[in-house]
Amino acid sequence: MKVGFISLGCAKNQVNCEQMIWQTYEAGHEVALGAEDCDVAVVNTCGFLQEARDEAMEEIRKLAEQKAAGQLQRIIVTGCMAQWWKDKIADLCPAADGFVGVGGYEDIAQVIDQAAQGQRPALFGDIDAPVPETDRVVCTSDYWAWLRIAEGCDNRCAYCVIPFIRGRFRSRPEEKILEEAENLAQAGMKELIVVAQDITRYGLDLYGKRTLADLLPKLCAIEGIQWVRLHYLYPDEITDELIDVIANEPKIVKYLDIPIQHISDHILKAMHRRGTGQEIRALFTKLRQRIPGLVLRTSLIAGFPGETEEDFEELCQFLLEYKLERAGVFPYSPEPGSVAATLPHQVDEDVKRRRVELITDLQMRIVDDYCAAMIGKIVPVLCEGYDDDTELFYGRSDADSPGIDGLVHFEGEEGGVRPGEFYQVKVTNAYDGELVGVLYEEEEA
Repeated sequence: MKVGFISLGCAKNQVNCEQMIWQTYEAGHEVALGAEDCDVAVVNTCGFLQEARDEAMEEIRKLAEQKAAGQLQRIIVTGCMAQWWKDKIADLCPAADGFVGVGGYEDIAQVIDQAAQGQRPALFGDIDAPVPETDRVVCTSDYWAWLRIAEGCDNRCAYCVIPFIRGRFRSRPEEKILEEAENLAQAGMKELIVVAQDITRYGLDLYGKRTLADLLPKLCAIEGIQWVRLHYLYPDEITDELIDVIANEPKIVKYLDIPIQHISDHILKAMHRRGTGQEIRALFTKLRQRIPGLVLRTSLIAGFPGETEEDFEELCQFLLEYKLERAGVFPYSPEPGSVAATLPHQVDEDVKRRRVELITDLQMRIVDDYCAAMIGKIVPVLCEGYDDDTELFYGRSDADSPGIDGLVHFEGEEGGVRPGEFYQVKVTNAYDGELVGVLYEEEEA
C-alpha cells in the first residue's frame, strides 16, 4: 500500500510524524508526503488550540470527500487532537478508519494493517510512558532538523492543556540524544534545532538536576553540525551556567526563544506562570549584557481573562522598551479542560482582536527598526534555495528560525551558490521584515 502523511502543528508533532513514516516504511509500505495517489492517508493532528483543531477537522473533511469519490481507501487520524478527544474522536470523524494517540506512534503500522482489513482500531498508549526511541525520516529539509530532547510538560499553565494531552515531562537519555544527533550530522544536517515543551527542565526527571548546560557542549562537539538553535526556554530556569554555555559556544546561535506570555504580575499570576514581570525584565537585561548580538523571540497572549487596559498597556510599553526582535502574538483561546476557561472576567472577542492587532503593529515597527539597523552588516546565511521570480537566492540567518521568522534574499552566481551551504551576506536593504543583500567577498574589507 501507498501511505501518505500530512503533519499539522508544532515541531514535536513533526518529529512524531517522521517517526511514523519510518515505522510505516519499515513495515513494507510505500510512503509519501500528502495524500495524492495514496491508498491510505495519515493526518497527524494538533490539539493545542481550537483554531488548530478546526484546521485538522477541515483536512479530514477533504480526505473524506476523496474517500467517498474512490480516490482514497482509508483515513487514519493521529496526534494531539485524537488523544485529547479520544472518547469521542470516532464519532467526530465518522469517515476515519483508525486512530492513534500521542502514546501510540509506534503502533502506526499495526493500525494501518488493521484498518486495511476492515477493522477500526484506536490505540492511544500511555502518555506518561518513557519517550519511545525510534528512527525517523526527516522531512523538513536536507540540512536542518528538529532534535527533540524531551516530551510532555509539568508547568501546568492555566491556559494550556498540553500536560493532559502529552503527559508529564520526560527527558530522553543523553546518550540517545547524542546518538541521534550524530546520525543527523552524518546524514548531512548542518543545523539542529533543540526542542521540547521546556528545554530548560531537561534532565531533572532522569538525573535529579537540570543538565541542558552539560548536554549542549556535547552536541556542539559533533562534527558537521554548524548551528545549534534553542527553542522554548522557561524564563525562571535560565541559570548563569546555561547563559555562559550559550555565550561561549560558537555553534550555539545567539537566538533564544523564551515564551513569556505576558509581563503584568497580575496576569502572570492568573496564568500560573512562575516569576514576576520584574524578574523577566532583569533576565532579558542580563541576557543582552552577557550575550552580545542576542536575538530574542517570545510568545505573547492578549486578552487573557481579567486583562485590563492597564495590563495591556504595560505589555506594550515592555515591548517598546525591550525591543524583542521576534514575537508571536496570539489571542487568548479558552480551551475546554484548562483552568483559565472557567475564570471570570473573560475578555470580549472584539477586544482581544483589537489588542492582538495593536501588538502586531507595534512588533512590526520593532522588526522594521531591527532590519534597518542590519543594513551594511555581514550576516551568515544558510542557503535554502533560489527564487525564479526575484532571481535571488534565499536562506536564513542565525537570527531566523524556520517557518516563523523571515528570510535573507541575496544575489549570487547561479552554479556558484548551493542550497545547504553557509555564505556571508552583506545586507544592502530590508523589505517587509526581511533582509536583502549580496555575497560578501573578503577582498572588500
